Amino acid sequence: KQQEIKRQKMVRNSFIGGFAIMLLFAGVFLSQRNRISKEKKRSDELLLNILPEETAEELKETGTAKAKSFDMVTVMFTDFKNFTQASERLTPQELVNEINYCYSEFDRIIVRYGIEKIKTIGDAYLSVSGMPNPDEMHAVNAVGAALEILDFIIKRKENGGLFDIRIGLNSGPVVAGVVGVKKFAYDIWGDTVNTASRMESSGEVGRVNISGTTHALVRDAVAAEPALVFEPRGRVHAKGKGELEM
Repeated sequence: KQQEIKRQKMVRNSFIGGFAIMLLFAGVFLSQRNRISKEKKRSDELLLNILPEETAEELKETGTAKAKSFDMVTVMFTDFKNFTQASERLTPQELVNEINYCYSEFDRIIVRYGIEKIKTIGDAYLSVSGMPNPDEMHAVNAVGAALEILDFIIKRKENGGLFDIRIGLNSGPVVAGVVGVKKFAYDIWGDTVNTASRMESSGEVGRVNISGTTHALVRDAVAAEPALVFEPRGRVHAKGKGELEM
């Protein structure tokens, strides 16, 4: 009888021990699964922070992302005036704080207009309207965003901001794709991009300078938006491009 009781206790203890081990493994499994799920979500969010959603999904599924052509988009460049002088009199942290404050607001503005941020290059900010999802209002949206960015910088300067700004826009075809295998980047290429850069560098501080091509796409918007006023500059010389309608 005592042996039977001992045997039953052994069976019971074995069952309890086995059940405890099973719970332990289940707990570890769930913990690992949750951790992996959180890491995957974080990785996806980081990927979407540097790539358009469509490109990010293609990269995750196939490991590569094909270059794409877009027939008509509007490219916007912004560039700060006084950047070099400001960088000489500010601490590195103060300079980065100011740039980050401005660029964060630029990000919020272009999101409202459905514009895709491409990258920042020093004190230059590059974005494009009308891709990856084509939009027939790409030029109008880009002009609207440019004017909001300009208004923000003007008000920022009145309240102690450091920079003035030049903004240039041009419309036309571009090629977009992902380059590199380490710290890869989504970028755009083409004469449209080069001309947009010249619109910025050949523009005036505190103004939005647009190409003749962009003007042809947005001039009809004047009827719907009386506050939108264009001043023809004629053909202006641009470095490496000759004379361009601005």
